[in-house]
Amino acid sequence: MSDALVFRRVRAVDPAAALDAEVDVVVEKGRISRIGRGAAEGMVPGERVRIVDLQGAWLLPGLVDLHAHLREPGAEGKEDVASGLRAAAAGGFVDVCCMPNTRPVNDSRVVTEMLVAKARALSSVRLHPIGAITVGQKGEQLTEMADLKEAGAVAVSDDGRCVTSSRVMRRALEYASTFDLPVIQHAEDHALTEGAQMHEGEISTRLGLRGWPRVAEDVIVARDILLAEYVGARYHVAHVSTAGSVRLLREAKSRGLAVTAEVTPHHLLLTHHALLGYDTACKVNPPLREPEDVEALRRALVDGTIDCVATDHAPHGVLDKDVEMAGAAPGMIGLELCLPLLLGLVREGVLPLSRLVESLTTAPARIAGLQAPGLREGGRADLVLVDPNASYLIDPSRMRTKSRNTPFAGRRVTGRVAMTVCEGRVVHTDLEA
Repeated sequence: MSDALVFRRVRAVDPAAALDAEVDVVVEKGRISRIGRGAAEGMVPGERVRIVDLQGAWLLPGLVDLHAHLREPGAEGKEDVASGLRAAAAGGFVDVCCMPNTRPVNDSRVVTEMLVAKARALSSVRLHPIGAITVGQKGEQLTEMADLKEAGAVAVSDDGRCVTSSRVMRRALEYASTFDLPVIQHAEDHALTEGAQMHEGEISTRLGLRGWPRVAEDVIVARDILLAEYVGARYHVAHVSTAGSVRLLREAKSRGLAVTAEVTPHHLLLTHHALLGYDTACKVNPPLREPEDVEALRRALVDGTIDCVATDHAPHGVLDKDVEMAGAAPGMIGLELCLPLLLGLVREGVLPLSRLVESLTTAPARIAGLQAPGLREGGRADLVLVDPNASYLIDPSRMRTKSRNTPFAGRRVTGRVAMTVCEGRVVHTDLEA
């Protein structure tokens, strides 16, 4: 590795540092040593200095994903820690929080420590396990959250299963608050979604598929906000998908409650119309909703009611998706597609670039209790270089993830992750050395 990595004449964007300017950025010994116009003056490429001079490039803080599924242990054929972190690096992420719905479930110190050790041995990007709320994600007995946190867990969640018992959820919030762990809820009243394949609406009726009503999400969010207020705990809603949830979150935040939320790229970009033709690539949990929900989610992300974007990266094999809708597994890959897809909303004027950067860096880091990547002298060099003018077709066969399940294959996007730097190490590059 070079002693110095120099980015010349980049547009550096970091809302947390009130920075949006064309500057040079110099990285030495894993830290940002200098930022400013002419900061790289006198530095020439050589054995000890690598100069990156990509015309029109943007330099952003490294991205943070609060919600990904890496499938290890138990389903390494779909994804494992190594391939998942390669995909993360290719997407510009330097921190990845992985959900516990593995086989076995990450409900113990042993699984958490194994994941942390595997990631460290790779010297790639950083992995932060999320432990289960209940043993086996069965919604009954609480896990030993003290052990999980000590082993490296940054939050608890039964993602994929909702904690439907009010008694268990109350105790979970109380126990987690003792250790300042956020409780991440998969908001779904399973009694209202049994057998559901997609959003309940006009399209489900036309396709003859059982629908999943919005209220199945809304009633859980409403109940949990009341419980979190009563207990005084930190509560986070995973993959918000309805306008009703947005209203509930906005009201809770107006009263100063410690409530946060995330939204996925696919819920910002697609509606239930995407399932016309029975496209199982668009089967996700929660389901794609209606245009008015998408509009509400976009507005909520812009105004901060929804705190952050999370990929909900959910890799599946061909046999999981190339089946009838009822048998298809829900979810789509997202780590490598998140940034280029959402840059489309920036170009359309829907989402300011500064808000997108914040929602993928400082906001998720704050929720997970992580050190937020940033562009500041003396700070840790966690960076993503973006070529905003690179236009290309999404080709899943070229991705680092093991899986290919995405409805965005063949879509033209503009904006490419050209390089990812984690703690001063180049962990991904599409540039020539």
